[in-house]
Amino acid sequence: MDIKPNNGKSGKPHHAGHRARLRQRYVEKGANSLAEYEMLELLLTFARTQKDVKPEAKRLLRRFGSIQNILDADKETLMEVEGIGLQSATLIKLVKDLGTIYLRQKQIKRKAINSPEDIIDYLRTSIGSNSNEQFLVLYLNTINEIVAEEVMGEGIVNRLTVYPRKIFENALKHKASALILVHNHPAGSTEPSGYDLSLTHSIQETAAGLGIAIHDHLIVTKHSFLSFSDRGLL
Repeated sequence: MDIKPNNGKSGKPHHAGHRARLRQRYVEKGANSLAEYEMLELLLTFARTQKDVKPEAKRLLRRFGSIQNILDADKETLMEVEGIGLQSATLIKLVKDLGTIYLRQKQIKRKAINSPEDIIDYLRTSIGSNSNEQFLVLYLNTINEIVAEEVMGEGIVNRLTVYPRKIFENALKHKASALILVHNHPAGSTEPSGYDLSLTHSIQETAAGLGIAIHDHLIVTKHSFLSFSDRGLL
């Protein structure tokens, strides 16, 4: 379908000037000058260069309720929204992944980790919002800097298998002196299961024999977390 021009003289689509004004307002005054739907609209203009994308931005917010939920959604779910194709969904996921990298570099790279609060924002972003369960191990050196992170298991919803032998092979490879265990609970509860407790104790026993400390085991969700250390479970 042809797009009607704004007037008979310019031949430009009616939204062209609006895009320019939106971009200029962001450049001059920053994000606080835009509503959330306008931030989304501005983002989508980089994927849909020839179309008014305000309706798509508003549909995304109606469907997911918040910017956080939009960024946490997978590409397939995003593409269920009318007007959101693969290019737009990919751009949204790219923003989320860049944010995760930013938090990783800001919070954990070559920084001494002394409490869960030092890394929890990153962990909530990286695995807390995942729809499937994931088990992550952070490997620390003698001054509690994280030297590596490895995903040691992935499962569907609440079914996850972790092999401690592989955890310690990586610990030796990274010359780690301590570990922080992390996994998410997609259902939202932070209470440890019987499997969580038995797995932690098994890993702790093996670690003690190798002279490796287990500083903590964190259960992370999108909005909260539980520390085994704080709860007295380690």
